[in-house]
Amino acid sequence: MGEQVIGRLKAVLVGKAVPYARPGVFSAIDKRSLSGRVEVGDEGLAGDEQGDRRVHGGPDKAVHCYAWTHYAAWRAELPGSPLWREPGAFGENFSVEGIDESGVSIAEQWRVGSAVFELSQGRQPCWKLN
Repeated sequence: MGEQVIGRLKAVLVGKAVPYARPGVFSAIDKRSLSGRVEVGDEGLAGDEQGDRRVHGGPDKAVHCYAWTHYAAWRAELPGSPLWREPGAFGENFSVEGIDESGVSIAEQWRVGSAVFELSQGRQPCWKLN
């Protein structure tokens, strides 16, 4: 059986860890869109960092996906915020269209370019977003 197309990437994003909120705390939530090919390894996308490796990153949390369709609800909830104009406000590496968490299952595999990604867990809220 061939591969089924279930959605598409709106954006691929990476970010660097920078000081955040108080001394000794870092965040890499500010992700920026890339164009072209991106190298992928066991720890995620080349050029991407995590601010707190105890709770972010690693082989089971190497890439964070967030559905672009959710941004419409955020625009309605908090109108006028520039955060909702482009993907990346939630620290996602993949902004996806045509699919969200209601249409996926743990252990499902997605092919993106020449790489295969396995959905390992749902995202747990981070205090920096809450």
